[in-house]
Amino acid sequence: MFDVIECTIAQLLAAYLDGAATARDVTQAYLDRIDRFDRRGPYLNAIIRVNSHALGVAEELDSALRSSGRLSGPLHGIPVIVKDNLDTADIPTTSGVACFKDFVPDRDAFIVGRLRSAGAIVLAKASLSELSMGLADSINSVLPGFTRNPYNTAYASGGSSGGTAVALAANFGTVGLGTDTGGSVRAPASINNLVGVRPTVGLVSRTGMAPLDSQRDTPGPMARTVEDAARLLDVIAGADPHDPRTATAASHIPATYVPLPGSARVAARVGVLRQALALSAGADPRVVALFDAAVADLGRVVTHVDAGFQVPGLERFPIPPQTAARTRADWDRFFASAGPRFPLQSVAQLRDLPPGKGVHPLHRPRIAEIAAVSVSPEDDPETVQGRQDEQMYREAFTQAMDRAQVEALVFPVWTYPPVINGDRGQSLQGPLTHIGSATQWPVVVVPIGFAGEQLPIGMQILGKPWTEARLIQIAHAFEQATHHRRPPGGLSSDERKT
Repeated sequence: MFDVIECTIAQLLAAYLDGAATARDVTQAYLDRIDRFDRRGPYLNAIIRVNSHALGVAEELDSALRSSGRLSGPLHGIPVIVKDNLDTADIPTTSGVACFKDFVPDRDAFIVGRLRSAGAIVLAKASLSELSMGLADSINSVLPGFTRNPYNTAYASGGSSGGTAVALAANFGTVGLGTDTGGSVRAPASINNLVGVRPTVGLVSRTGMAPLDSQRDTPGPMARTVEDAARLLDVIAGADPHDPRTATAASHIPATYVPLPGSARVAARVGVLRQALALSAGADPRVVALFDAAVADLGRVVTHVDAGFQVPGLERFPIPPQTAARTRADWDRFFASAGPRFPLQSVAQLRDLPPGKGVHPLHRPRIAEIAAVSVSPEDDPETVQGRQDEQMYREAFTQAMDRAQVEALVFPVWTYPPVINGDRGQSLQGPLTHIGSATQWPVVVVPIGFAGEQLPIGMQILGKPWTEARLIQIAHAFEQATHHRRPPGGLSSDERKT
């Protein structure tokens, strides 16, 4: 009997090769868990749609393995959860919008095609905040509705990749894809006890991904372990001729991102960005205590921790916005490129949809603001100033890190625990994801423990462009020394074994 709970990619591949499991049975086990826990039982509501072809694909992979004795690729038979703003040619791609619910794209997103070529099974499309407009609070969408945190269903899942995060935390799939503009991989990874990677913008293609801010947008891996996130990054990283930002990616990609086994100390200098705790209205003492403990643990796995690291003037830096002009230009381009079968051709049409087909009431004012923009982002003062401010972040962080001779920085994802579903007031305070978004640098999130009523908390590890492999190495050593990951309670079942 093969247990899929907390199962890793390496364990599954080994089980397939030695005959301890088949891809079909593993896929069925995950589908059984989705059936039992997503729309029934605790009603996690993480999945918009399962792939009706998943079992057939698994059977084909099993047949190929029996015939050849070889795995079809590095993700052979691995069931993957895909955020529903990434195109899939065999499942509708909704971006969480009601009027998109039956739209099936003509082709896969570039990275979804890479998954399939590597032998992965696209198991299901995950819920998200409509058009990725969400971060700390619950997913708000007319189509999927609230997604609930599996560690305490009264609390938020985080957004906008909250569906992927909840699905992985609840063991509905092995690994998953999210997307991150202002923190949409890092936020839900943190509050669902997961590993999340926001890559350097340009390492992973955005072709076939619904945009929000094309200067910051990037897909990213989400997983229960650092190694699994690295294995997924191995597959999706790479140049795409249809995404110019990836033109230089190939020269920065190592042979593998997968860290070496073991938990030996890493020869690395890491700075503690304690300044970040003062960037919001105040840090919850429970989060501060967990972060302090994480810094102490980090001191056991890297050779140098600079506890006094400072970015001069950081407290006065403005937070560069995601501007309406930038989003309007990106959405107009995306809607036009989606083809004649796409339900909309303009943001104005999205604004004017009737209730039940349009966006969630919480998002309508922002949609109206975006639709009203008449200036290009290149001529929009707010957008131009925002890009200048982003460059200020890059220069200031580069200079401070060079001066301190550190290669990575650590700081929390939030200054507070997850919020109760629907608490819009507190949810707008305390996220610290804007630093990675403003710099467009890589960030790895790792769990650091639980606060309050079993509420997970995560820590960010940020580095300079193209340093994903180094950040993953540090994150892996920290993970192996601390083992904060654990599955949520109350989700065991007889169906978990195949």
